[in-house]
Amino acid sequence: MMSGFVFGQVQKDTLRERLLDYQEMNVKKEKPMPLTKKGQVFAFFGWNRGAFSNSDIHFTGNGYDFQLNNVSARDRPTKLGIVYIDPSWFTVVQYNFRAGYFIKDNLALVLGIDHMKYVMNQNQTVDFSGTISDPKYASMVQNGQVNLSDEQFLTFEHTDGLNYENLGLEKYKNLVHKKNVDLVWSYGAGLGFMFPKSNVKLFGNERSDRFHVAGLGTDLRSSLNLVFWNHWMIRAEAKAGYINMWDIKTTLNNRPDKARQDFVFGQVLAGIGYTFNTKKYN
Repeated sequence: MMSGFVFGQVQKDTLRERLLDYQEMNVKKEKPMPLTKKGQVFAFFGWNRGAFSNSDIHFTGNGYDFQLNNVSARDRPTKLGIVYIDPSWFTVVQYNFRAGYFIKDNLALVLGIDHMKYVMNQNQTVDFSGTISDPKYASMVQNGQVNLSDEQFLTFEHTDGLNYENLGLEKYKNLVHKKNVDLVWSYGAGLGFMFPKSNVKLFGNERSDRFHVAGLGTDLRSSLNLVFWNHWMIRAEAKAGYINMWDIKTTLNNRPDKARQDFVFGQVLAGIGYTFNTKKYN
């Protein structure tokens, strides 16, 4: 009887272990869920196009205090070419970088750099209010307006660039989960500081061209991510936000001259990325 009992226990335990082994094999064969699980990491690099609302730009300095109203601007994309894939030229184009870490399932903390470019439209006449002591430039104001087209009064750009350094939270949801491809949707918001290199030439002064923390920005964003073979991703994103820069340097040599402006922006971007630590989950 004792031998039969022992044999029966061995058989029972063996069957149970086989069942557990079978279940474990099935779990390992399941496809992982990229961009959804705590501990996963991703990095992304892409390119953008941007649009900006009209803005009022206020200039202050020695001998002047004035505002240009309803100034229009555009972005400045680089022509398609090797510059988009040559690492030594990557800062020339309008680019985006993201690094994300999933702090919990479906929620990622994302560090981003948005290198946009903002160029004031030169061929425009804008409303003017304020004072200028220099008679040469004061005379360019006619009937409360100033024509900027000849570039003598002002050139104004953030082209190296309109840098938005931001930290965001993004929520992710897997929409399609197939053998070699996943489609993942995300949405979220970000907040950060503006670190532009503003190219400004005012009243014929030497052009100001230096990096400087000028203000803050915030945004709402949403993206679609195609993930291939659990790791490689193609990302398309749209975002809208608000920028307020109250300390734009307009002259050199640490003079107190500065400008301030605020505006709404829109941006679309696309690029490629890679996900790490994509484990095999139940």
